[in-house]
Amino acid sequence: MSTATSGIGSICVFCGSSDAADPAWLSAAAQLGRLLAQANIRLVYGGGGVGLMGACARAALSGGGKVLGVIPEFLLDREGAVPGVETIVVQSMHQRKIRMFEEADAFAVLPGAIGTLEEAIELISWRRLGLHDKPIAFWNPDGFWEPLIALFDSFVERRLVPPGFRDCWMTVGEVDHLLPALQAMPTDVRVDQHMAART
Repeated sequence: MSTATSGIGSICVFCGSSDAADPAWLSAAAQLGRLLAQANIRLVYGGGGVGLMGACARAALSGGGKVLGVIPEFLLDREGAVPGVETIVVQSMHQRKIRMFEEADAFAVLPGAIGTLEEAIELISWRRLGLHDKPIAFWNPDGFWEPLIALFDSFVERRLVPPGFRDCWMTVGEVDHLLPALQAMPTDVRVDQHMAART
């Protein structure tokens, strides 16, 4: 696998699996797939052929890019693999997340529902705990992720996490800014594990 000059050779994309999603978001997911192919960066994704993830995978594959899908066996009939994509079939959602994490150097989070949210939260939690230092960036069209970011900010304001928690991820307003943002994000961010008690 070729490695980008930034050291990022694979990017895992977390995103929705609904074909009924905003057509502009489906188009943007495809644009991201094409950009990854052009940059010779492998796409790692949830393995399905539906929604934003299917659009991203098909575009990356059509653009000559390398694509790896990871999907639980029970979702094969529901989401279907993209023909021509290397697909690893696992037995559980937990195995899927671990394998996707291991295969990726960085993570891009696009709009999605509860599954995307769960994947992103666990990833940020792991970074907060010092279990990894891989870059994480959210594409935030029309403020989609603002309620989540506001909740994260409240964690800091209420002294549940240190201010450095905000450096665990970043957001971008345009999908074509995701790759440059991930490449520029420092990996030596330190988030203190504990906070001093209020005096």
